[in-house]
Amino acid sequence: MKAILVVLDGLSNQVAQHAMGYLHAECAQGTGAYYSLRCELPSLSRPLYECILTGITPVASGIVHNGISRLSKERSLFHCARDAGLTTAAAAYHWVSELYNRTPFVAARDRHTLAPELPIQYGHFYHDDGYPDSHLFEDAESLRLRYQPDFLLIHPMNIDDAGHRHGLLSAQYRNRARMADSYLSLWLPGWLAAGYQVMITADHGMNDDRSHGGTLPEETEVPLFVFGEAFSLQPALQPRQTELCGTLCNVLGVPHDKPACRGLLAECSL
Repeated sequence: MKAILVVLDGLSNQVAQHAMGYLHAECAQGTGAYYSLRCELPSLSRPLYECILTGITPVASGIVHNGISRLSKERSLFHCARDAGLTTAAAAYHWVSELYNRTPFVAARDRHTLAPELPIQYGHFYHDDGYPDSHLFEDAESLRLRYQPDFLLIHPMNIDDAGHRHGLLSAQYRNRARMADSYLSLWLPGWLAAGYQVMITADHGMNDDRSHGGTLPEETEVPLFVFGEAFSLQPALQPRQTELCGTLCNVLGVPHDKPACRGLLAECSL
């Protein structure tokens, strides 16, 4: 099976519970399922990109703050998929490129990546937090249509950017979440029709101090939506952030040694 992982940077579950009307509507009609999970600590971006994509906690990976700019020492979802002969792609913030392809990020070289030998073989990477989510989803769809990746990461930043500018309780933050939900309503039906299994989550949440990194529920509780026949859609599950990588490896059918949430998967994916 093919899979798409969408990481809505900075989306607190507190807002996802009421702002993602389209995604909740799909879940209500039985297309998908919604869960909440607690992110690992510290609740910061680069450490949690690494956690989601490798299944390794920040303290164990050594990526414990955003200023650490080096290649990951772990096997990521991209490595597992590429080594199994699958095609990988990402439309994502440049820190993802720095973790798994090349570091430091050189925009003229790395922003548009076409390198089958790298873990992320095809990519559009941005380095401006205000880069429009609308463009980012279009970047992702261009990669999907052109290269037909088996695994595609989509990682927009505008929710997090609004949170840092205005805080958790602001209209600007909530409306950025609603806009992301609207963009997903445009693209998700086509992905599912093309046979993709789709996981949508967040790295961390946001507080009303316009930051994150600590242990407050609004910083650490994030949503998880899953769509597609690979998933069991059981309602009473408690997946962990460290299990997302292994779960997606199972969906892709590639060998791995990662923890996984077996309950998330339908019998056909086990």
